[in-house]
Amino acid sequence: MSLEIKLPRETIIVSETDAKGNIVFANEDFCKIAGYSLDEIIGKPHNIVRHSDMPKIAFESLWETIKAGKIWKGIVKNKTKSGDYYWVNATAYQSKTSTSELRYISVRIKPTEEEIINATNLYKTLKEGK
Repeated sequence: MSLEIKLPRETIIVSETDAKGNIVFANEDFCKIAGYSLDEIIGKPHNIVRHSDMPKIAFESLWETIKAGKIWKGIVKNKTKSGDYYWVNATAYQSKTSTSELRYISVRIKPTEEEIINATNLYKTLKEGK
């Protein structure tokens, strides 16, 4: 059985991907919570931390929003390298490097218990197709 990893209040998880969604930067909090070393995570698809409880439509919405240059916000359940899970309040947005290469940045903090309950109920409904 997987265990929930509760984020410390001061945790700020930051990652950056290239245009294809491969991780090009991850901060120390990302590595610590997800259980990966920086060498293990760089170059991997960001969905390496996607939890199977998350409905595909949530990520379709995220990508549609950030590819349009808008800011996406939501509560996300992620999985760790060991198979445990953690909830985050995520904000994702488009950016560009100094050489105009497209990048996507995500900043994640600890969600409230109410946000987790609401997201759990919503995602269960979406996964059941109701």
